[in-house]
Amino acid sequence: MQRLVLASNNPGKLREFGALLAPLGFDVVPQGELGIPEADEPFCTFVENALAKARHASRLSGMPALADDSGICVHALDGAPGVYSARYAQLVGKAKSDEANNAHLISQLAGKLDRRAHYYCVLVMVRHADDPCPIIAEGIWAGEVVDAPRGAGGFGYDPHFLLPQLGKTAAELPPEDKNAISHRALALQTLIARLQADGSRVIRQ
Repeated sequence: MQRLVLASNNPGKLREFGALLAPLGFDVVPQGELGIPEADEPFCTFVENALAKARHASRLSGMPALADDSGICVHALDGAPGVYSARYAQLVGKAKSDEANNAHLISQLAGKLDRRAHYYCVLVMVRHADDPCPIIAEGIWAGEVVDAPRGAGGFGYDPHFLLPQLGKTAAELPPEDKNAISHRALALQTLIARLQADGSRVIRQ
């Protein structure tokens, strides 16, 4: 197994990445287990934040690192919450939680007819902190926002993220189904394809 530090302390992301990467031979170690604090995320784009997090985790661990930056982008809100998805409620002085973030999102959409949205994920993998050629992959998962939460699975905005073609929210999907079609899964599929296409990029300890 190849050890890889995950530049996140989000338990939902850890579960998903662990499930998605284990069959590929990766032993994902969360940065919190290594005493690595969270990196600052000062940028307005997902890719810049992900790159900053990956370099930070790799520099402090001495290991290859994988970071993601992801969130929900709502058309009627000009792409918000976007990079602020994980702390959307904090922008209006409320405590950080999935429930508070969802409540704030629904309040911002009150009276708006356009409910189109998409989850976006960008993954950045670095072999070392100063890797000049990081591998970057993205995934997009289109859906709609519904006012009433449905389902007990997933995390984040999943209970409000409806997949019209399935008639279910992301939170109503079994984990194995979500892990096959989510924005994170699509980004990871692209990442792995790029690793496999270039043997010199395979991570080794």
